[in-house]
Amino acid sequence: MQQRLRQSWLRVRTSALLLGKWLILAAVVGVLCGGIGALFYHAITGATALRTQYPWLLAALPVAGFLIVWIYKITGTEGQGTNNVIDAVQDGTPLQMLLLPAIFCATVLTHLVGGSAGREGAALQMGGDIGWHAGRLLRLSNHDCRVATICGMAAFFTALFGTPLAATMFAMMFVNVGLVFYAAFIPAFAASLVSYGLCTVLHVAPVRFAVQAPETAPLPLLQTAFFGLACALVTMLFCALLRLIGRWMKQGFPNPWLRVVVGGCAVLAATLLCGSMRYNGAGTDVIRQAIEQGEALPQDFLLKILFTAVTLAAGYKGGEVVPSFFIGATFGCVAAPLFGLPAGFGAALGMVAVFCGATNCLFSSLALSVEVFGAEGLLYFAVVCGICHALTGYTGLYSHQGFMTEKLESEYHAANRRST
Repeated sequence: MQQRLRQSWLRVRTSALLLGKWLILAAVVGVLCGGIGALFYHAITGATALRTQYPWLLAALPVAGFLIVWIYKITGTEGQGTNNVIDAVQDGTPLQMLLLPAIFCATVLTHLVGGSAGREGAALQMGGDIGWHAGRLLRLSNHDCRVATICGMAAFFTALFGTPLAATMFAMMFVNVGLVFYAAFIPAFAASLVSYGLCTVLHVAPVRFAVQAPETAPLPLLQTAFFGLACALVTMLFCALLRLIGRWMKQGFPNPWLRVVVGGCAVLAATLLCGSMRYNGAGTDVIRQAIEQGEALPQDFLLKILFTAVTLAAGYKGGEVVPSFFIGATFGCVAAPLFGLPAGFGAALGMVAVFCGATNCLFSSLALSVEVFGAEGLLYFAVVCGICHALTGYTGLYSHQGFMTEKLESEYHAANRRST
């Protein structure tokens, strides 16, 4: 009896010590990511406001591109990005501390001059970098530093989007599809909550949209399923063009200085041809208009794909998730009425579906839908995300993302298959 009591006490003591360790890590990472994330949010917001006020800043696209290449060269972080953060979680590859200031400055510059990019790529990179080095500072093991990297990604994602549960689930699930780092949930969620609370104090507005879901009924659920098929095609087109244009740019212009100038000039010329800055920057105003007012142009989603692909292929920095929101929302706004669904609600469905298909994160997408739109239409989001997730196969935004299981078969991969 005494032996059992002693063993139980030892288990409780060990669990308490581990929990304490993770909560200390969560507090450190949450404060750092929340503080730097708030600064980054306000820097991006300020850069966007300046570009809107002074449209002539678009002419500085090639110059800003030159500066971005220079920043990455002097910091020794050339070629590094979200794939390196994925590697840090998959096999413990160390991250460079200078990646943080490099991606921070480069992303702000990209938004200032009108490059078509998001901000979550920077969030994952900066958060992962902070988490990794916080783990090293606290003298954690290599495996625990991988958990710390997940904590950083979740906390920084939360800082920008205000979605702690979705951010936690995304950071746990997107590295290897079919493998969930359950041990990271408590520290990552705690770090996200700390980051969320701090950012609220620092006046960072969470991403929220007002949308009205139709009543749950068999017919609209069936219509949503067919709409999910269309979203899967758009997702595959988006990911394919990102990869294809990226290869073309690297093969055609192997010199990074020349490539970024050519790409900047191409985005500038395309903007002048369009006659507006609708496709420059993140495009959050267009997303809100599509969801809350049910208004979008038929060509919006395709032009955003092209603008984003050229911007990122040229070497400008940012991310692909907010562009995926734009693409999904504008496509859904235009296409959903063809399937018998309301335009605004279709925009919301499209936004989450394309995000789900492009990141291969089904359950984090459902959490995102609840945190951003509320739980009223959850069944519709589950249908459209399930269809889009299943039919996009190994398509994905991140080439180092692994697939441990099949999506539609009960099979495990002997080796970690990569995204295509």
